Amino acid sequence: MSSENKFEASIKCELRDFSRSLPMILLRTREIMMEKFRPNLRKYDLTDQQWRVLRALFDHGVKDLGELADLCCILKPSITRIIRSMEKRNLLAKNVDVSDNRRTIVSIMPRGEDLVARIGPNSEKIYQEMTSEFGETELEDLYNKLDALAKKIGNRAAS
Repeated sequence: MSSENKFEASIKCELRDFSRSLPMILLRTREIMMEKFRPNLRKYDLTDQQWRVLRALFDHGVKDLGELADLCCILKPSITRIIRSMEKRNLLAKNVDVSDNRRTIVSIMPRGEDLVARIGPNSEKIYQEMTSEFGETELEDLYNKLDALAKKIGNRAAS
């Protein structure tokens, strides 16, 4: 066996089976779930990330840009671009923090609240279907386990 083949063999022995890669299972599941939600978002010309921003502001109120990026799991350079495009559509507003000029404060506008109100019922219908298919207890257990995993591995509270 050549040294290159030995190296490949040793890597294969050390790696878990691809089907048991937690990041891939989570990513695959996310994509399956988002395919159920995306048609509703597309109808209102929203991306997944834009919807996350609207929901975060709707549920949590005014946030500074950094907090919002963390809450939505969006990189700061990306959220800046997303906020800019949503601001042009009058879905949200950004302002400089009067107590700290370095901070940008983001808030949802009435038009953004209206979108959440229109999209929300269909979104909840999808969640009801998912709960019916998977089971309420199983789904709650999954939420709890994923929250616990995120807290333990990430050393911070899951949002």
